[in-house]
Amino acid sequence: MSYFAHETAVVDKGCQIGEGSKIWHFSHIMSNCKIGTKCNIGQNVVVSPDVILGNNVKVQNNVSIYTGVICEDDVFLGPSMVFTNITNPRSAVIRKDQYEKTIVKKGASIGANATIVCGNDIGEFAFIGAGAVVTKAVKPYALIVGNPGKQIGWMSEFGHRLEFNTDGIAICPESKEKYKLENQKVTKL
Repeated sequence: MSYFAHETAVVDKGCQIGEGSKIWHFSHIMSNCKIGTKCNIGQNVVVSPDVILGNNVKVQNNVSIYTGVICEDDVFLGPSMVFTNITNPRSAVIRKDQYEKTIVKKGASIGANATIVCGNDIGEFAFIGAGAVVTKAVKPYALIVGNPGKQIGWMSEFGHRLEFNTDGIAICPESKEKYKLENQKVTKL
């Protein structure tokens, strides 16, 4: 086994788990999941059937990742954040054939206790604040807060708020990388 699973973790048959990944206490990785290399799955996490996690995905404690969710490389899922996979769930109505897809793009971070309503993709390096409720698609590099989630700014790939000058240029204070804001779209230069 090229990954670590705590003795209390359950890994169902048919899963592919990459080298160097770690699965901690009381977590359940359900059938046919694909988990990349160097992922960290915290305590009390449920990864439902057919979920795909890229490389270096960090899943904090008490997160449920439901069928239909795909997380690309370098995604951060904060403690107790929530995904949904049915828009109109009812206990007495079976809708397993209606799961909606949600894609969390490379480098995105989702804060503690945030909720991502299914079918709303999260753009590359977007930053979802703690407790936010995402009800629509999120642009790359966007900073989203509140309920319902609203965009209040832009974030660098290092997780710093970007302040754009009159020419639409911002510099990350940590990496010194430059970004351009044009037509409500951010690109790294």
